[in-house]
This record gives sequence, structure tokens and C-alpha cells, in this order.
Amino acid sequence: MNKRTKALAISQAVKAKVFRRDNGLCILCGRAGLPEAHYIPRSQGGLGIEQNIVTLCRFCHNKLDQTTERGELLERVKEHLDLWYPGFLDTDRKYKKE
Repeated sequence: MNKRTKALAISQAVKAKVFRRDNGLCILCGRAGLPEAHYIPRSQGGLGIEQNIVTLCRFCHNKLDQTTERGELLERVKEHLDLWYPGFLDTDRKYKKE
């Protein structure tokens, strides 16, 4: 596994932290969810860090990834992350070559 791939992956430790932070519930609808949704997607270099990962149920994760509601949902995800990590920049959520 190369450095970029490893940096974008979500470790079990990060999943556990995010699960606790979000109480195991989808941050969009409140149903049971999994801590594996990237705010900044892996395809754009989004890191697998707690400041970039949220808990979503399957339904909301699919809506985020595959519908025209993406923009609105991303705003809600960003608001959630900003509450927990005020001042954390989107540029710090992306992979940077060393």
C-alpha cells in the first residue's frame, strides 16, 4: 500500500473515535450508522482522519454519494465537523505530497 492510499484509508482507531463522537448515529437523519463517510472524498485526496470522517446510515451515505442533494448534504456535514473542530481547514483534510 502506498503512502497516499494509506493516508486516505480510515483506520479502526479513527472509526472508533468517530463512532463515539457521533454516538453511532447518522449525523443527517439520526438512524444507526457507520463511521466511514469522507467529507472530502478519497477521489479528491480526502484523508481518513476524524476531522474528515462522519457517521452516516447506508441511505444517507448513498444520497451523499449518488444524488443531486450532494451539495446540500455536504454543507450539513461541514457544519457538523466545524462544531467539533472549529477552525480546521479543508486543506488540512486533503493529502499533501511530502
